[in-house]
Amino acid sequence: MSRKKRIIKRALIVFTGLVVSVIGFGYWFMSLLHPIDPALLNMESTTPDDLSYVMENRPPYRGKILAVVTSCGAMGESKKATGYEMSELARAYYVFVANGFEVDVASPKGGKPPVVIDDEDMGRFDHAFLNDTVAQSKVSNTIAMQDVNPEIYEAIYFVGGKGTLFDFPQNQYIQSIVRRYHEEGKVVGAVCHGPAALINVKLNNGNYLLKGRPVSAFTNQEELFLIKDARSIFPFLLQDKLIEHGADFKEGHMYLEQVVKDGNLITGQNPWSTWAVAEAMVSQLGYAPKHRNKTGEELSVEVLETFEVYGYAQAKALINHSSNAEQAPINRELLAVHSILAAMQWDVVKAVKIVGLLKYVKSVGNRQQNESSKTPGPPRETSAEK
Repeated sequence: MSRKKRIIKRALIVFTGLVVSVIGFGYWFMSLLHPIDPALLNMESTTPDDLSYVMENRPPYRGKILAVVTSCGAMGESKKATGYEMSELARAYYVFVANGFEVDVASPKGGKPPVVIDDEDMGRFDHAFLNDTVAQSKVSNTIAMQDVNPEIYEAIYFVGGKGTLFDFPQNQYIQSIVRRYHEEGKVVGAVCHGPAALINVKLNNGNYLLKGRPVSAFTNQEELFLIKDARSIFPFLLQDKLIEHGADFKEGHMYLEQVVKDGNLITGQNPWSTWAVAEAMVSQLGYAPKHRNKTGEELSVEVLETFEVYGYAQAKALINHSSNAEQAPINRELLAVHSILAAMQWDVVKAVKIVGLLKYVKSVGNRQQNESSKTPGPPRETSAEK
């Protein structure tokens, strides 16, 4: 055999070995994820009546909260579709309703605004919102900001969505109501891209509302990771503009929960901060938020946050604690996504450790399942919420 043929043969063997290894790793990695849960198969038919958190032990009426969504359906000249993030409205909506508040929905133009629905991130609350005739009537007939009566609301909440970068900052009615609520001591909340509503608000002394105030919002890192050419598509990056107008920007870990409270101003970094922003608003309004079992997605975020701050061992301890509590199973898919995210950033050590946490979640789940099968009596109920 010639030297060239030997080289080709060895190269083919190495290449074949690499392909087999990658395929094998892929099968193993997928085996770490949840099997299909029968309880989730009919999730699309969920209604508000199926949400015990919302329907049971609801406190007396406490007033109204105004949620504001974008009217913009395209990202500038790129014409890429956008709108308000449905989950950022739905989850906050039900927190407010469960805690005794009625929610109205407004937008810069009024009417039916464009919406972004991420099928992969849909949970029971999101599907319930789509099947909620009252909520859907509100989002199909939003109040134009110029027609909003500021006096009838206890608080205002700005929903995220990339369209907000185009129509929130220059809207004089948004600026007026935020300035008024600030002066009256009313609660102003915003999540993800929602803080775009705060950018151009000026106080009576001529200073920007943001000057010297700690806030959070969708970060440059998060934006540019998802959209490489974001700087050319959007009129600005939200983090940059908030800082430009004096904000003390607080950046949390990438795609994990981050909520910043400064008096009556409450802001959240990304969609995973929605629950916490809404509950912080309820608390700031003077009420203890109603108990809510956390979703599996939230538990995964807690595990990842613990890993980032305290390390691998503490994250494993939290997995044990969470798995022993009566709550939703930890969302393995979100852990898997963050391991891939770390790998894409060439942080191989971090990626491997998160895969280790994912493997540990599966092992704890299998152990509990085996123990449950050996124990007589009715099976333990777990939440099917995502």
